[in-house]
Parts: sequence; structure tokens; C-alpha cells
Amino acid sequence: MHRIFRSFPVKDIAGTKMKMLNWASRFNIFCFLDDHGYAFPLHGQDVLLGAGVRHQYAPKPVMALAGLDDFLSRHRDWTLGHFAYDLKNEIEPMASSHPDLTGFGDIGLFVPEVLMTLSNGALSIGIHGEHHEAVLQEILEAPKEASTPGLLEMGAIRHGKSEEDYVAIISSLHDHIRRGDCYELNFCMEHVAENVRLDPVSVHAVLSQVSPNPFSALYRSGDAYLLCASPERFLRRAGGRLHSQPVKGTAPRHPSDPGQDEASRLALSGSSKERSENVMVVDLVRNDLSRVCMEGSVQVDELFGVRSFPQVHQMVSTISGIPDPALTFTDILRATFPMGSMTGAPKRRVMELIEHYEGFRRGLYSGAVGYFTPDGDFDLNVVIRSLLYHGKTGRLSFPTGSGITFYADARREYAECLLKASAMQQALERAAGKGP
Repeated sequence: MHRIFRSFPVKDIAGTKMKMLNWASRFNIFCFLDDHGYAFPLHGQDVLLGAGVRHQYAPKPVMALAGLDDFLSRHRDWTLGHFAYDLKNEIEPMASSHPDLTGFGDIGLFVPEVLMTLSNGALSIGIHGEHHEAVLQEILEAPKEASTPGLLEMGAIRHGKSEEDYVAIISSLHDHIRRGDCYELNFCMEHVAENVRLDPVSVHAVLSQVSPNPFSALYRSGDAYLLCASPERFLRRAGGRLHSQPVKGTAPRHPSDPGQDEASRLALSGSSKERSENVMVVDLVRNDLSRVCMEGSVQVDELFGVRSFPQVHQMVSTISGIPDPALTFTDILRATFPMGSMTGAPKRRVMELIEHYEGFRRGLYSGAVGYFTPDGDFDLNVVIRSLLYHGKTGRLSFPTGSGITFYADARREYAECLLKASAMQQALERAAGKGP
């Protein structure tokens, strides 16, 4: 039986989003994607929700890719889920010595029982049956507000590196760059709190207020939750082309001072240091796409574009190509994952250095979450600016990172990591009823 869609008009978009999330929270698996109304080029779905499991792909480690193409071809339906950073260990292959504490496997995909889209004032419900009105009624009866406070209990936040330890590691990375081991590396540190009790829907609502971003998500897989406020797209296939939009280059916002804010944006746009980081990633993505695209089709559609988000201005470039029709999604994933903006170059060597110096396992952080359409197109984000929460262990983490090149100033890079963490910390303070 094919999925049948019916659309219903809605007037209160924000309230409907909360009703959808409160309704979805009863399910052991759900994925809610929200672009928060950004009208950037290559716009995808406005709001997409998949809840409940009709079919699931949750493979064992080491052989996670073995049945992926078969699963996608057998279930020509809407499919949502994730690809964790440590899938690299199968693609290269490599190994990770740190424990996985996020609770997400290397790959987790599911065909939902219920698929919803919210766009242009209409809620579209897709199910395998005819009980659309019953589902709609359940949503209408759900609360349209989050419970307050959303954060019930949390220990002190522990930063993964002190500033002095961070500076020492960057010095070692500069040595690797001087020796020619690499020329750019995305180095991250993890911010962690233990003994946390929170309501993921409520905290996600606060995070969306503090930091609405075009690739946001609330994703649950069992006891593991992702609360994501990402500004970055990893990879999209639509209109017969693959598109990647790496983000590399950051400057702070100054919302209370428009003149200073514009000066910060212009400084980012003209920064030779930020441009050099961005073009390195662009070259890496071009190389990745050239492995799976038709010869001569890979092109740079936008170079050094600047997008403005609530906390930061970001430098974004767009690279595209025509995928080789003989290749599968797994072929594409092997050539492009993990995304270059979160590794550096050359990719294999910097991932070895990341494993050695970061001191934690990234898990879903710097992986991807997104969806596949019934015709095989897909849109996947980059999991950054995110809270990773495990409901059973009570562990909450939010890694942040920055690109390290030969010219990187360690203390400025440390400050950038803290700037990127500020949205999550602000959301947690508000969720606890302590922030403005």
C-alpha cells in the first residue's frame, strides 16, 4: 500500500509545530526537521516530521553500509535518520579508541508510520491508510506550549579543554602542518554535564527561540536525543544534481549595534584567513564530488557567500555536480563522508589526528541527519551547534570546533569555540528558568 497524503489548513504555524512535537514525543523514534523560514537558495522542506516505525535500518557496527542500498531500494518511501561521524571507521577503514557515549549507532534510518509536512499554511499528513482525521485530531488535542521549565536538573558544565591545554594542542597541530602532514584540521572540544534531567521538546523549543537555524532538528532514537540548531547542509540531491554547502569562516553578531554588526560581516567577507580556510574546504569537496559525478560537471556555484544567523555570521560556499547514474547512495556516501568542513585535509590523515588529539568520540556530532524522498532524492545536514542528551544515563554534551590552519591563532580559536557554545548554554539557562 502506498502512502496517502491529505492536507489540512492551519493558521497558527508556531503553535502547530509545538503540537506536532508534543504529539511525536510519545514515539520511541521520531525526527523533526525545521528550516525556521530561511529562504536561502536550494531551499528544501519547510517542516518535516516522521514518527513511529514502519521499517527500520539499524545495522550492527563494522558492517553498517552492507545493506544500506538494499534497504533504500526496497522501501521507496519517505525515510529519515542519521549517519554518525564514526561511520568513517568503516569507510576508510579506521578505528576509534574512545567510548561512544551519545547512544546513536553509526547508521539509523526509519520509514515512519506517519509522515507530516508543514508548509504554506497547510499541514499534510501521509499514512498507509485512510485515518487522516484521527491523526489530525490527536495533533489538535496536543498542547501547543512546552512545559516550563524544560531543564529540571543539571550538574556543572565541564569544558573538555582548558584554554592552556587547548593552546598546547594547537601548537602540536601547527607542528603537523609545518611537517606537511595536513594543511587544515577541524579541531573540536566537548562540553559535558552529568546527572541531567530535561524535557527534550521544551529545551528544543527554547533552543529554537535562541538560535533558529535552517537545518534544525529534534531527533529521538530510543533513549538518545539530538537537539540540533545547525546552519549547515552536508549534501543534497535534487533536480538531477548533488549540492554541498560547506560552512567555514565565523564572525560574531552584534544585534544591539547595527553598525558594528555590519562591520563584523564585512570583515568576515574580506578576511584572507577565513577565505583561505573556506577555499581549502571547497577544494576538498570538489575533489570528493568529482569521484561520484560525471566528468566536467562539478562546479563552484557560490564562493565566499556570507549568511547571518542569530549568534554568528558564517562564510558559506556551494559546490555541485551531476551524479553518475551508475553509482548508488552508498558510493556517494563513501566518497563524501564525513563532510570536509568537519575534518580538514587530507581527510584520512586529519581524521587520524582528530582521533589522537580530541580525546572524545564524536558519535553523531559532525555526522548528518536528514531525509530521503520516495524518488531517491535526499537532503542531509551537518550535526553541529547541537545538544546530545541520553535520557537513561543523564549525560548531556555539546561539542564545538573550528578550523585550524598554519595561521590560526590558538586563543582566538578557543574563543570561537566558546562563542559557538554560547547558544546552547543560553538555551539551557533559559530552559532552567534562569535566563532572559
